[in-house]
Amino acid sequence: MIEDLKSIYGRAPAIFQRIRGEIGKVMIGQDMAIEQLLVAVLSGGHALLESNPGLGKTLLIKTTAMTMGLTFSRIQCTPDLMPADITGTTIIEEVDGGKRFRFEAGPIFANIVLADEINRASPKTQSAMLESMQEKQVTVGNHTYRLEPPFFVLATQNPIEMEGTFPLPEAQLDRFLMKIKMEYPTIDEELGIVERYTGRADPRVERVVSKEELLALQQLCREVPISADLTRAAIQVTTATRKWEGVQYGASPRASIGLILAAKARAMLLGRNYVDREDLHQMAYPILRHRIILTFEAERRGVTSDQVITAILKENKV
Repeated sequence: MIEDLKSIYGRAPAIFQRIRGEIGKVMIGQDMAIEQLLVAVLSGGHALLESNPGLGKTLLIKTTAMTMGLTFSRIQCTPDLMPADITGTTIIEEVDGGKRFRFEAGPIFANIVLADEINRASPKTQSAMLESMQEKQVTVGNHTYRLEPPFFVLATQNPIEMEGTFPLPEAQLDRFLMKIKMEYPTIDEELGIVERYTGRADPRVERVVSKEELLALQQLCREVPISADLTRAAIQVTTATRKWEGVQYGASPRASIGLILAAKARAMLLGRNYVDREDLHQMAYPILRHRIILTFEAERRGVTSDQVITAILKENKV
C-alpha cells in the first residue's frame, strides 16, 4: 500500500507542476493543451488531439507517458490496419509434440496507447477500440482479457487531410472524454522551438510519478467537492446543447459526467480542494466540442461548435 492518500493529495499540485516542467523540456508553449491532457489523465478518460501537422501531438503524448513511468505503445493507423493488429490474435504453437493455442497480445495492452491519425483507420478497425475504451477489456474469440489500469487511448487526427480518411462515428467520439485542439505557436515560442531543436541539446525527461501514485490521484480526484449549484449549472450547459439553434444533436449525459469530473481534476491540478465556475468554463470546450453535431445550415454559415459553447456558457452565466 502506498503512502497515506491525504499526503498524496497535498503533494498533487507539486507533482503536476513537476510533470509540466518535464514536458516543458521538450515542448514549448501549448500550455492549454498540456493542462487539458493532464486533466484527462487525472480523470481517467481518453483524449483526442487535433491540430495541423507538425505541432507536436505525438511528441506531447509520448513525453507525458515518460513522465509517469507508464507502459506505452503506438499504433500508426492506416486504411489496411486490421482489428487483430490492435487487439492481438490467437496463434497455434507446438509444445511437446502437441499443439496448443496461445494469445499474442496486441499494442492495445499498454497503459497509454497512442492511436496516431486514428481517422485513417477503417470503421471496422476503429470499432475494435470501442470495447477497450468503454469496458477496459478486450474480447478475442471466446476469451476476454482485462486491461491493466490505468488505461488511456490518446488519439491524434489532422483536420486538413481529408483524402483517404474515415470520420470517427459519433458513438466512438462520445467515448473520448476530451477533444483537445493545439494551435500554432507564437513567434517567440517558435523561436524557442527552432533554437532547441537546431542546437546540440538532447533533452531527457525523468519520471515524476509512479503508476500506483497516479491511480491514487485518480481516486482522490473523484472526492473533490462540488456545490449543488455548480452541478446543476454543468447539467444545464449540457442539456442546452440539445435544443440550441443550429445544433442537430447535442451532448449525452456522458458529457455531464465528464464535465464535472474534468472540473474536479482541474481544481485538484491547480491545488484547490473545491470546484469553481472557472473550472467548468475552461473544461466545457474540450468536453463538449466533439459531442455537438451542427446542422448543415449552421455549418454553411460558418458556425463552429466552440462558438455554440461560448454562447451557452454566457447564457447560463458560467
